[in-house]
Amino acid sequence: MEFLTSVAEWCMPFLYFLRDIGNPVFDFIFETVTHLGEETVFLVISIVFFWCVNKREGYYILLTGLLGTLFNQAVKLACRVPRPWVIDPEFQPIGNSKIEATGYSFPSGHTQNIATTLGCVAAYNRKKRWVVAVSLTVIALVSFSRMYLGVHTPLDVVTSLAISAALVMLMRPWFETEEKFNRAYPKIVIISAIASFLFVAFVLSVSSDASVDPENYHSALKNACTLLGCTVGLVLVFVVDTMFINFDTKAKWYAQIIKAAVGFGIVMLIKAGLSSPLTALFGNEYVARIVRYFLIVAFAGAVWPLTFKWFSELRIAPLDKFSDKIRALVGKDK
Repeated sequence: MEFLTSVAEWCMPFLYFLRDIGNPVFDFIFETVTHLGEETVFLVISIVFFWCVNKREGYYILLTGLLGTLFNQAVKLACRVPRPWVIDPEFQPIGNSKIEATGYSFPSGHTQNIATTLGCVAAYNRKKRWVVAVSLTVIALVSFSRMYLGVHTPLDVVTSLAISAALVMLMRPWFETEEKFNRAYPKIVIISAIASFLFVAFVLSVSSDASVDPENYHSALKNACTLLGCTVGLVLVFVVDTMFINFDTKAKWYAQIIKAAVGFGIVMLIKAGLSSPLTALFGNEYVARIVRYFLIVAFAGAVWPLTFKWFSELRIAPLDKFSDKIRALVGKDK
């Protein structure tokens, strides 16, 4: 949209201002902080909550995050606002941030990822002030980092924060109680899957549009396939968990660490290790991507939880004794 591009142009002086006050220390800090908005961080947080903390909260983070990403990517392709360095060829982002900034600029994907993920954590634990404070601080730092590094304008960031806040608040009531969750979850999953199919159809429908940048189109199609694989996988997870598993997250602290570390290691192995084999098998990287992310979600929600009963019964005597000593010391301090 020309109007949004004009607003983005109007925001460019702010990015130049940030460049003027920048320094190598800030460069390092924000180049590091910005990685918290990536997909892997979202996977870690949502899966750890899903497996080890509270299954309902894990679903809340996962579903809100997926819907947020779906909306974010659809808006990106519909509005097609260029990145700052395309708007102003004299402006260049800091370090390697340009390489990692894929797709159109509006709205910010990294901001959306961290804001929906930690926004859900803060909303679910709103009575714990320290959780809310830490979550909001990280959201603010990642959001600012996208502008400081020069890969997004304030228009991109503020819009993503507004979308994330709306989604977090709209989704929250459905996860308040087990009863509300059980009623809402099937509908949310089905809506998510249908929306993913529609998004893929939308991406394919603009493939011949000359105004669509090929690189940005490739990024949009990859994300559409990712979301489709994830949401279809969630349909399977719902059926399997409801009818056969109905797993519990409870276990000793060391069992939780082992459960999360081994399980997430396998998730990353599927994510990275199956990319080339599946592409070779299907002869199409997009189909392979759908299958790969379907397998990631299916493993995380319908396969690995089969081990949770064993983890809940796992006992390691030296670590139990260590826990008893810590509890005794804490008790004495009180």
